[in-house]
Amino acid sequence: MHPRITLDAAASPAVKSLQEAQARIEAGGLEYSLVELVKLRASQINGCAYCLHMHSRDARSAGEREERLHLLPAWRESSLFNERERAALGWTEAVTRLAETGAPDAEFEVLKAHFTEAEIGDLTLAIAMINLWNRVAVPLRTQHPRTWSLAD
Repeated sequence: MHPRITLDAAASPAVKSLQEAQARIEAGGLEYSLVELVKLRASQINGCAYCLHMHSRDARSAGEREERLHLLPAWRESSLFNERERAALGWTEAVTRLAETGAPDAEFEVLKAHFTEAEIGDLTLAIAMINLWNRVAVPLRTQHPRTWSLAD
């Protein structure tokens, strides 16, 4: 698979604006580890290899355990995620699958039990932003770096 275009070269001012918005969202105060889990879960749902590569690397660099990364697709069945993370992951799935779920009240009620209104706003923006990045990277076939060859 080959990239269709290199977005940085094609839309530099717009990309910079998105990067600035991303930085502002991340400065909102949510735990870095939580935000990385959210980015990974949305990227898994959307099938974005580029974002999966980037955010799994970032999560590992910040101390996230490999076991939790491997079990993230099955977070509902795993005891490795705390209640706050579970609420965020449920909301991530609901927002990422918005056309299917409509962001149900039941998921929002669980979220409200673990997050302030400001945190819910920041979390929802973080989910929306990773979905935006996924929706840019996937159709443009943005490629992640390769650290090994197929012959290895």
